[in-house]
Amino acid sequence: MDEQREEEMEEPEEAQGAGSVEILDDKEERRDRIARTDKDKEKQKTMAECGRVVRRTSNHTMDKSIILPPDEIFRNLENAKRFAIDIGGSLTKLAYYSTVQHKVAKVRSFDHTAKETSGDKLYEIAVQEEVTERLHFIKFENAYIETCLDFIKDHLVNTETKVIKATGGGAHKFKDLIEKKLGLKVDKEDEMTCLIKGCNFVLRNIPHEAFVYAKHADSEFRFKNTQPDIFPYLLVNIGSGVSIVKVESEDKFERIGGSSIGGGTFWGLGALLTKTKRFDELLQLASKGQHTNVDMLVKDIYGGPYSTMGLTGDRIASSFGKSATADKEFSKEDMAKSLLHMISNDIGQLACLYAKLHNLSRVYFGGFFIRGHPVTMHTITYSINYFTKGEVQALFLRHEGYLGAIGAFLKGAEEDNPNQYSWEENYAGSSGLMSVSPDMSPMQRARSGTFDMLEMDRKERQLVKLPLLQDPSSYIPDTVDLTEDALAREYWLFCFEDALDEVVKRAVASQPDMPEAQERAEKFRQKYRHKLQTLRHQPFAHGSLTVRSLLDTREHCLNEFNFPDPYSKIKQRENDLALKYYLKTVKSLDQLEWTERQFALVRGVLAGNVFDWGAKVVSDVLESDPEFGFEEAKRQLEERPWLVDCYDQWFERLKGPPHRCALFFVDNSGVDIILGVMPFVRELLSRGTEVVLASNSAPALNDVTNGELQILTESIAAMDPVIQDGLRDERLMLVQSGSSSPCLDLSRLDKVLATVVRERKTDLVIIEGMGRAIHTNYYAMLSCESLKMAVIKNSWLADRLGGKLFSVVFKYEVPAGKLNKKEIGKQLQEEPVREQEEEKLPEEKQSLSDEENSCPGPSEDFGSDEETSADSVMRSFGRIFLNLFSKEQDENLTV
Repeated sequence: MDEQREEEMEEPEEAQGAGSVEILDDKEERRDRIARTDKDKEKQKTMAECGRVVRRTSNHTMDKSIILPPDEIFRNLENAKRFAIDIGGSLTKLAYYSTVQHKVAKVRSFDHTAKETSGDKLYEIAVQEEVTERLHFIKFENAYIETCLDFIKDHLVNTETKVIKATGGGAHKFKDLIEKKLGLKVDKEDEMTCLIKGCNFVLRNIPHEAFVYAKHADSEFRFKNTQPDIFPYLLVNIGSGVSIVKVESEDKFERIGGSSIGGGTFWGLGALLTKTKRFDELLQLASKGQHTNVDMLVKDIYGGPYSTMGLTGDRIASSFGKSATADKEFSKEDMAKSLLHMISNDIGQLACLYAKLHNLSRVYFGGFFIRGHPVTMHTITYSINYFTKGEVQALFLRHEGYLGAIGAFLKGAEEDNPNQYSWEENYAGSSGLMSVSPDMSPMQRARSGTFDMLEMDRKERQLVKLPLLQDPSSYIPDTVDLTEDALAREYWLFCFEDALDEVVKRAVASQPDMPEAQERAEKFRQKYRHKLQTLRHQPFAHGSLTVRSLLDTREHCLNEFNFPDPYSKIKQRENDLALKYYLKTVKSLDQLEWTERQFALVRGVLAGNVFDWGAKVVSDVLESDPEFGFEEAKRQLEERPWLVDCYDQWFERLKGPPHRCALFFVDNSGVDIILGVMPFVRELLSRGTEVVLASNSAPALNDVTNGELQILTESIAAMDPVIQDGLRDERLMLVQSGSSSPCLDLSRLDKVLATVVRERKTDLVIIEGMGRAIHTNYYAMLSCESLKMAVIKNSWLADRLGGKLFSVVFKYEVPAGKLNKKEIGKQLQEEPVREQEEEKLPEEKQSLSDEENSCPGPSEDFGSDEETSADSVMRSFGRIFLNLFSKEQDENLTV
């Protein structure tokens, strides 16, 4: 007897989409939507993000009336090197690899052997052409395959291969057409092997790839953080039938079960019952139906619950049970809904049995039946939750439609060993989950009439997790998930849109000798604004929406239009100026007695962090008052006690033995790195601590890059013997982080950096700046001591945290089980400093007391210590952002 709660499975009368709350820009837009006429519908035209697409007029003919703008869909096709294709029953997924030529900003030190003048610049900035690798994935309806093949043939120039890898049930059907059109030999690959390879690839390379669907929650899509070890898992692929595959490693998997009752069953029986031939239309019928009109419930048999067996009255006793006895016609909607429940319940129970049999907790669902449809995800989710009593979650994938094409491509690219690299989703060229035009809700658009795109850029080095993460499986980089907080989301989206004019201005100013810069900057403005508009309607488009993802999307769009470093000129000027004050700064620090100097060094780092061109309140001051300097910044800082104030604990720790090695994630160029960070680093070196400075691999805002830091440090070393000795003895190392973001994801760092951290036995991690220590990593738990330092340069955020503009966060943390200050002092008397090893405390002293380890914090509740799950951490910080517009919107917008 299939059991299902009637009240839980009811669908509203209106079609539900992913993101059931529809946001309209204004009343006129609403009126325009209502005013669509039947004549317009008959024409069946829709504007997709990629251009105007005229849909097919028949299910049996190929419609070639389609306009394909190459800049939007088949991007970089002229440089395509290798192809793969996955052809299903109705959709085709094309994959190709191309080289992309774009501009990068490089810094090169000037030769200062000749006599220098006061006007000499430390380094020059050269914008160079660089070639990188990109993967392109495009999904479209089979009706357009011939037109698309013609388009590819006309634009294909430099392909290196004579073979195209193909997979999917429709590969044999279109084999001759593909070979004729492209002149490439079709090499067919096993469908299930390709699916598994594709699934492994997206789980390993795309954060927030997997999600659970919660229809009745404020945010239907709840994304899961990427696990360090993705294996083992169960993949339930629902196509015409059902295949259930157990995946244990990259190359070890087996089909452990399946069923002939799957998506084809739903489609076929649905067509017979409703005379509806299109799959999507059948699902729309189901979303409007009421299954209880067709299904026989427990209460229909027993008049109420069957208490002896623990069955409530609203359980389904028999799918379609009423149709055998009732003397009436049933609506198409009700029959479709009943059929959907019947198929979903069967698949869900089967998946649960196999998951329990093989002791698997991760179950991913994919295939044509799922394809991002809210109604199917909801019924599968409910079924899994019911049959496992909540022990197993149904997981879905943002890019499940591309798995076969990705896998086929990987099979064809094995000689290039693509898995030795890390890949990153390019937000500028990806349409995102369930892409729609801004004026359409997900269920209103004709899903199969659009072209969806995914682009992934190859990183030059492999990215790995920081070895010092206390629990990598629960680590979440971002402090707040804007997907789940509508008020905070609206604020930050407004923030970024409001800053667009300034970003465009900076981009143009960074390339004064390029007359077309203004035109490219306007194209950037249009694209990024369109992305922001899309995210207003679909905050889940690229996974969890966060301040970090908004910043990264902007950087991707800037790079798309060849603005690799809009703040290069500003950084160059500020670096040159700050260097002139370095010696004066360190000499004044050296004159202070030890106790006073330790506080002055911390205050210097905080004052330097004020110089952030990403903060509007700061950029306004720096533009209006060029004389604003280091001392002025110090005066802007709040007096102690700070908003989060752990300085006393840090000061006590400094009385103990020096740290073995400190890893310092640095932030801004100019005053920040030169007058704030470097004196602090100098003190650590003087104490006998090795220091690793981790800086961005590529530009973002005015953050210092590894290339710039190399030049700056060499210049400082020429003035300062402490820095010079540190470099010479390799006690000071400069390593790129692998990041090109103003924020920081500790699970995706350059493998070289992770190796250095491990080899040096790093026991202190310092994270500086709002982006790296507040927007991300505020809750990051490390297995060693950590310092998080930042100045809040956004009045709205400061107010939410219970502070004010230029409030200070100085957060010193010691993990449970590490030495507290009393034990450190005791060991300092008993053992040589450099030879002492950390020991675990007796059980009753495993964690520091409140007096020893806690420090004053914000008045708002950041979440209790007991809350350790991903969702609870996100929600606890999210509460800070409530009542967004209860006060007048602040002008000081940090973006």
